[in-house]
Amino acid sequence: MTPSADLSIVTLVMNASLVVKIVMGILVFASLLSWATIFSKGIVLSRAMKQTNEFEKRFWSGADLAQLFETATSRRDRSGAEERIFAAGMTEYLKLSGKAEGELLSGVRRGMNAVYQRELDDLERGLPLLASIGSVSPYIGLFGTVWGIMNAFTGLSTLDNVSLAVVAPGIAEALVATAIGLFAAIPATAAYNYFATRLDRITNRFDSFSEEFLNILARQH
Repeated sequence: MTPSADLSIVTLVMNASLVVKIVMGILVFASLLSWATIFSKGIVLSRAMKQTNEFEKRFWSGADLAQLFETATSRRDRSGAEERIFAAGMTEYLKLSGKAEGELLSGVRRGMNAVYQRELDDLERGLPLLASIGSVSPYIGLFGTVWGIMNAFTGLSTLDNVSLAVVAPGIAEALVATAIGLFAAIPATAAYNYFATRLDRITNRFDSFSEEFLNILARQH
């Protein structure tokens, strides 16, 4: 690249070496995957919170447990995670209603915990991907930058007169990889922290509901 060459981002990317272009392609793909995960996970967690609020409103309004259970089983495909946890607990409660209190509550707890873990796995889906993109992308970008700078200085070694105007384009090409790496990593890391906090709040509500529900069953038994 000559000293008077165009230094726009597009030109720098097109003139980069093959390895740097591959690195940039990987980072662009990671960024697109990250944004797709961010949008889908935001929708999932918002829906989970809305469903939890709606179910708890019905549960604490004084509705009969049998009626709530019938509603939960009849609309299983539209029920939320907490409602499915409740349905699993009620199913075990009805099966073990003739048992001693300790055995009954232990069975109910196991039934709810099994569904709780499945629901938690569904809600957590995508978060490890965001964490990986956020932590790995800067290093992939740095690898592209180091490789590009190596190529730039290797090419300059054959020139007799070297000035900043000659060195700058090659280094600028290499630094684009780091910039793309940060562009992929920053939103992924921020989204991961935000979603992890929201997920903690939702799971804390699941835990609180499960304990309060067990207390209600103990009193009824």
